[in-house]
Amino acid sequence: MRVPLPQSGEPWADLKARMRAYAGGDVRWRDGKTAVYVFNAGPEVEQVQKEAYGLFMSENGLGPLAFPSLARMEAEVVGFGLSLLNAPEEASGVITSGGTDSITMAVKAARDYARKEKGVTGPLNIVLPRSAHPAFDKAAAVMEIAVRRTPLKDFLADPAAMADATDAATMMIVGSAPCFPFGLIDPIEALSDLAVERDLWLHVDACVGGYLAPFVRMNGVDLPAFDFALPGVRSMSADLHKYGYCAKGASTVFFRSAALQAFMIFDQNDWPGGRMITPTLAGTRPGGAISAAWAVMNFLGVEGYCAKQGAVTATRERIQAGVRELGFTVQGNPQLGLIAFSHPEVGAFPIWAKLRSRGWFTSMTSEPPGLHLMLSPFHAEVAETYLADLAWALEAVRGETAPAGAVARYS
Repeated sequence: MRVPLPQSGEPWADLKARMRAYAGGDVRWRDGKTAVYVFNAGPEVEQVQKEAYGLFMSENGLGPLAFPSLARMEAEVVGFGLSLLNAPEEASGVITSGGTDSITMAVKAARDYARKEKGVTGPLNIVLPRSAHPAFDKAAAVMEIAVRRTPLKDFLADPAAMADATDAATMMIVGSAPCFPFGLIDPIEALSDLAVERDLWLHVDACVGGYLAPFVRMNGVDLPAFDFALPGVRSMSADLHKYGYCAKGASTVFFRSAALQAFMIFDQNDWPGGRMITPTLAGTRPGGAISAAWAVMNFLGVEGYCAKQGAVTATRERIQAGVRELGFTVQGNPQLGLIAFSHPEVGAFPIWAKLRSRGWFTSMTSEPPGLHLMLSPFHAEVAETYLADLAWALEAVRGETAPAGAVARYS
């Protein structure tokens, strides 16, 4: 039912109470029982997010001349990201509103590069593995670009299959670091070799891992190469509001050079309002998202991030071992903070529903059907509770589906 705007205003205290009541049905992510949508780095980081966001909530990143403070903070945040991802000195980037924005702008840049620099006319296409994020499909739909998804090999992008799918009209190939469904880093080095050999634009979608993987590597984990250290990588996306633990919505999109980034920028002068230059899909850019990103990154620093990300990977390792003990199969060999797993005998959705009844809210995979966790530092405190509830859910579903007269086992 449509609700009309109230004739008279209400006191803030009353509105605040109503808002809290509205939230009564939301997931209780601060309790650690949510493993999707929210990245819980603890109350201290949350406080920094809120206060820093509030300080620049009304400022607009669209006007760097009016708000040089935001321009400075954005430049510093971009510099942090470029350094973490081994970008060359001539590399460049901007803060966007989220991963979809970052991916869309990288696709736009690659499209314009193909048209203006390579002289490609007619329909264009993007080649990407089946596990790549649907944001590429969304960007392609907006720009009328064909999408060619290729089969996976051991849950990873198959460079040979991707090579077979490319042609003279291929404007971009894509690898993930990691992909969302399985939390696995694609063989980016092989994709880089392909990109160099055929002069293809390789975009690495590190929206999930861009601010996680560098610190996991600093903590001693042997990760495969995935960033600008590889010569074929021309652009990357990395979300600040995921494992950067910054306020929503904030992401970054990076380019190997400012010359490549120039193909992303929108520059319009043919209207009565004067010249307008915007680096991203958005016009108005919330100052709070920029300031909160700057504050959180400076608050944590390398040592803080290493500690947070160490907690994430340790928790994933504990859960990975625990689900295997319960008879689940883990998809691939996850090394970061995501994990997907399925049971050979019991369906994923009934287990998910049982866990939901105990307050857990997580995501699922469809190919193959499985449970999916995107872990945060706070999950270190509830990992054992999750595994105990998972064991209970597994046996509860088994009991409900057991033949007549069978005895269910509960732990």
